[in-house]
Amino acid sequence: MADSVYAAIEEAARESYIRALKRYPPDLKESLLRARAVETSPVGRGVLDTMLRSIEVAERDDNLVCQDTGTVIYFLEIGRHTRLDLRSVEDHVRRGTERATVEHPLRPNAVHPLTRTNTFTNTGHHLPVLHWQFVEGNAITLHCLPKGSGSENNSYLKMLTPADGVRGIKRFVLECIVQSGTKPCPPTIVGVGLGGTSDLAMTLAKRAAALRPIGSRNPDPVVAELESELTEAANQLGIGPMGLGGRATVFCVNIEHAHTHITQNPVAVNHQCWAARRCSATVTPEGRITYGF
Repeated sequence: MADSVYAAIEEAARESYIRALKRYPPDLKESLLRARAVETSPVGRGVLDTMLRSIEVAERDDNLVCQDTGTVIYFLEIGRHTRLDLRSVEDHVRRGTERATVEHPLRPNAVHPLTRTNTFTNTGHHLPVLHWQFVEGNAITLHCLPKGSGSENNSYLKMLTPADGVRGIKRFVLECIVQSGTKPCPPTIVGVGLGGTSDLAMTLAKRAAALRPIGSRNPDPVVAELESELTEAANQLGIGPMGLGGRATVFCVNIEHAHTHITQNPVAVNHQCWAARRCSATVTPEGRITYGF
C-alpha cells in the first residue's frame, strides 16, 4: 500500500503544479470582479479587464494564466497517523515537479545562483521548497504555490524593536508597498509575518500571502483589526492595477503572527501577484487524490 501512496503523492505534486498554473482560484476571480466594480480609474479598469480576459482565455484553452511558472513551493500538511517515510515523500514530490516541467512542458526557471546554469526541471539544490506541518488525521495535503519572480523579488524583512510599536509596523508595511510599486504586478495579496525570529517571520509572511483565501481574517481580533487598517490604507496609496494608478492596489493584507523575544519585533513582507496561483491536493492512505484550491 505504501508504494501506491508514494506514487499518488508524486502524481499529486505533478498535477497540482500544472493545475495551479492554469486554474485561477475562485476567491481571487471574485476579488478581481469586485475591484473592477469599484475602480475609479479608466486605465485601472482596463487593466483589470485584461486580467479577467487572461483568466477566461486560460480556462478556455487549457493554458497558463501567466508565463512565469515560478519557483515551486509546497506546504505539506502531514497527518500525525501517517505511516510513511518523509524522505521518500520529499523524493516523490521532487519527481512530480520534474515530470510536470518536462512532460507538459513548462518553462524551466531553476538555476545555480552563481553559474546561472539551468537544471531544466524546476528542481535543484533545495528546490522545490518544502515546508512541513503536522496535523491531525492520516492523510497528506500538498499546497502547491508556483511563486512568480516579480512578487518574490519584492520581499522585505526588518527587525523592529518594541519601541517602534504598532505605528512602526504600519509604517514599514506601507513603505514596502510603496517601494514595490509596479513590480509585483498589483493588485497584490500582501503577506505580513509578525514576530518570531527572522526566518520564522519570512515563512509566516509567505504563508499569509500565498495560502489564505481572500476575505479570511486572523482569528486574533487585535491582529485582524490591523489587517483591516492596512488593507484600507494600502488602497488609498493610488498605485492601482499594475501600478498605473487607481484604487485597487491590494486585494488584502494578511498577517500571520508568532510570539517573539521581549527585545525584538521582526516584521516580514511578502507580496503575491494578481495571478496568485495555488492548488491543493489531499492524498488518502488508500492513494486517492482530491484536488482543490
